[in-house]
Parts: sequence; structure tokens; C-alpha cells
Amino acid sequence: MTSITKDRARVSRTYLKEVVADGGGVRTSTSLLLLDTVAAIGFAAGLAGGVVAVSSGVLAMLPWAVLAGASGIGRGACAMLAARVGARGAYRAKTRLRRRIVTAALHRLPGSDATTGTLMSAAVDEVDAIDGYVARFLPARIAASIAPLIVLAATAVASPIAAAVLVTTFFPFVVAMILAGGAAADESRRQFVALARLSGVFADRIGALPIVLAFRAEAREARALGEASEDLARRTLGVLRVAFLSSGALEFFAALSVALVAVYAGFNLLGLLPFPVPETLTLGRAFFVLALAPEFYAPMRRLAAAYHDRQAAETAAERLAAIEQASVAPATVVPTWPRTLPSIRFDSVSVRYDGQHSAAVSDVSFEVRAGTIVALVGPSGSGKSSLLHLLLGLAPLSGGRVSIGDHDLAEIGSIAPIAAWAGQSPLILTGTIGSNIALADPTASAERIAEVARVAGLSPMLLARGGLGAAIDARGGGISGGERRRIALARALLKPAPVMLLDEPTAHLDADAEARLIEVIAHVCAGRTTIFATHSARLAAIADVVVDLGEIA
Repeated sequence: MTSITKDRARVSRTYLKEVVADGGGVRTSTSLLLLDTVAAIGFAAGLAGGVVAVSSGVLAMLPWAVLAGASGIGRGACAMLAARVGARGAYRAKTRLRRRIVTAALHRLPGSDATTGTLMSAAVDEVDAIDGYVARFLPARIAASIAPLIVLAATAVASPIAAAVLVTTFFPFVVAMILAGGAAADESRRQFVALARLSGVFADRIGALPIVLAFRAEAREARALGEASEDLARRTLGVLRVAFLSSGALEFFAALSVALVAVYAGFNLLGLLPFPVPETLTLGRAFFVLALAPEFYAPMRRLAAAYHDRQAAETAAERLAAIEQASVAPATVVPTWPRTLPSIRFDSVSVRYDGQHSAAVSDVSFEVRAGTIVALVGPSGSGKSSLLHLLLGLAPLSGGRVSIGDHDLAEIGSIAPIAAWAGQSPLILTGTIGSNIALADPTASAERIAEVARVAGLSPMLLARGGLGAAIDARGGGISGGERRRIALARALLKPAPVMLLDEPTAHLDADAEARLIEVIAHVCAGRTTIFATHSARLAAIADVVVDLGEIA
């Protein structure tokens, strides 16, 4: 194993320990597995006593039969409860971890190369990979370090020689587990990474399906997904081959151990051992060690069966830890905003995204006085949207300073709490027109939502579609570009925010639709500190100040 692989494994294990500390019930599940081992000893004792008591009649057999029956029921109860406790603990751990990953995904660093598909795959599939680790592997690992010693001690009481046979065959069994685990680790890691990558790509392609269909690329994308699926299938078969081989090796040593104990017990009872031993077994003791021999390896076999869960969890943990590390650190200052409108000042501001050779914005300075409207104009690529994203914490501040009133943006991270935002591509969610507007303030009354919809100019649309309760899908089927932007403006108006940020609010509209929307924007922005980016000279004309980023650059 290379040093890089060791470092990754160490990081993954540290991360998993933190996850389990968040919730898991591992100790309870482990205790139940150990009780199962104790019950197995009781079952073996009941079986051996019953065999010896056969010649003495039914009444003599009855206590041993009760012991065996109670032990068997106890084993079943312990196994069932261990599975349930493990499942509940894994559910709690996954729920808390999923909240962390979703939070990190929503607050990832500006310029992060993670796609929506990979983040969805992480929050769903990769978090689910923790399930088996918490529910099965951890209890099995702890139980496997204690339960064989309990069985060995009980066996040694009845037959020290049989106990010595178990110990002798135990070491090859452990060596086989280590070799099998090492062989399976890399295969399992590659298979899980391929699965996560395929899930992310598939989710991205589903999201981009209209574009794929528009450019008639469905055959090419289907072929690419098919090839990725075939690659995943080959990797999965490779993991299964290693798993079958390792399982066969482990079963061989376990069966060999039981066979050696059986041969020793049988020859000892018959007095046919070719060498002297310091003990003579009775029928009861022989049956006891023979019934108990398989239980010596049962915890190790349980651990081997759950080993794949560990590999999947460690691979997932590595990727999940990277997502959390790439999230934005909490703001060092939580400002208390005054009731008065804030002014915003940019002093020699630069924005450079990770991996980009040139800055999106270089040395930009201007001031937005409280309650005024500033238009950012300039050619595409001049950095208009980047300056708006910078205020929302979606772009990195690479140089200079941004002040919002008495606060420094570098300290507070974002002005999102006091800003209403309308982007170039307004978000539409499956639901109703009213619920989409209410995203800005879920506590708003129906009357308030209807009022902002009217002010935003949505009355003709609502009349045609049946009101705010009209259903719309996630793609906004049947809604025009202008109607989308009006919904976004209604949201911005619904949020009682002193700052308004608009990114190309009239883009791709015809002249009449643009003129009507500009009237709405002028009304919505009145009395707020406003910055909007635009290519439209007609929209820029309503601004108090026009900042030409083309000239500045």
C-alpha cells in the first residue's frame, strides 16, 4: 500500500469515527452479538447434555432440551435485535451526515468543480454507503475480537487439546482474511468510485435532457452511459470474483478446523489416537466441543462478510470529506443590520476563479449610495454577474475590499440575508405559481403573495392559468421567459430586503415585453439599494448611476 493510499485511508477512518460519534448504537449491537456467543455456548451445552441423557429417559433429557431451546430462542432474539439496533443507529448516523453534506453542498466554495449530479450522488448514494459500516461492520469487528476468546475459554474447560487445535488453525484463517481483504480493497474502491461517477453523470444528463434532445445528442449520450455502465459491470464482477475466492479460502480453514476437532474427539472417544494426550474425553465433553467448534469462527466469518461494507464506507468517506472541506467557512462576523438602507462600496475589487488564468474582474471601484439604483453595463465576460455573485458569496474576492455599510464583506461572507435576488435563469420548482413566489418568504400570507404578483405584472398570466394555485412543473412548461422573470421579481418584492440584486432581468425579451418589465423593475427597486447587470440601454436608463465595466477593464 502506497503512502498516498495510507494517508487516504487514515483520513477516511478519522472521518468515519466522527460520523459514528454522531450516532450509531454500535456498543449495544456489539453487546447483543456477544450475548449471541454466550447463548451459543448454552446451546452446545444443552445439545451435549441431551445426547448423554438419552439413555436415562425423557425426564433426564428435559432440562437439557429446555436449555438448548432457550439458548436457540435467545440466539435468534439477539441476532434480530442486533440487526435492528444497528439499522436504527445507521439511520441516525446517515441522517445527520446527510444534513452535513447537503449543507456543505449548498455552501461550497465559489468556483468548485463539483456538478449537481456528483453532489446529488454524494448526498444520496455515498451517504447510504455508511449504512453497512455502522450497522454491520463495526459491531462485527468489535465482536470478532472478543467472542472467539469466550468460545475458546469454554472449549478449553471441556478439552484443552481441542482448544489448542482451534488456536493452531486460527492463524492461517487470519492470514487468509488479511490477504483477501488486501486483494478486495483496491477492487472495491475502484468499483465504488466508478458507481459514484456514473450516478453523477446520469443525474447531470437527466437535468440537461432538453438540451440533449434539442441537439439530437441522445444517441451519443446513451452510448456513453452504456459504455460507463459496462465498465461498472466489469468492475463489479471483479469485486465479486475476489469476494468469492476470499470466502472460499475462509470457509476452507473454518471447515478444516471443525474437521480436525471432530477427528480428534472421535478418535479420543474410541481410544485410537496414534499419540498420547493428557485427557480422556467423555461423550458429553466430545459433543460439547464439536458443537462449539463452528462458533469459534462464526464472528470472524461475520466480519469477513461485512468487510465490503468497510471498503465502500471508506471510499465514500474520502469523497464526502472532500465535499465538506470545499464548503465555505462560517462567517467570522454575524452582523446586526440597521433599519436604514445600506450603502455598498467596491474598492479595487478583483475576482479570479480557481483554475482560471485571467481574472473575471480586475481593479473595479464604485459606490452604490443607500437607496440608489446602479446599473452595471459592459460586454459579455466583463464581470457584471461576478460582482453580483461576489456579494452573495458565490464568487471569490481575490483582491480589494467590499464594504456594506459599516461591515466588511470578507468578514461576513455574504449579504444574502438582506438581499433580494433575481438571476438570469429564475428557479422554478414543481408546485404552483404561488408556492414558487413564496420561496422568498414561506410565511407570507396568500393576500401578500397575490399583491406582489399583481405588482410584478403577473395578473394576465394568473387570469389565463387559473390563479396562484395553477400547477407548474420543474421545467416551467408553458411559462414564457418574461413570465419567469416576473415570478422572480415577485419573489424579490416579497422578501422584505433593503438590497435588490438583478442579473440581466430583461434578457431575451422582445421590445414590448421589455418595456412592460422595465416599468415593473422601476417600481420594485424604488426605495431599495439596487444593483443590476444588463445589456439593455433602456433598462440602464432608469438607474441613478451607470458603471461601464468595459471602460473600467
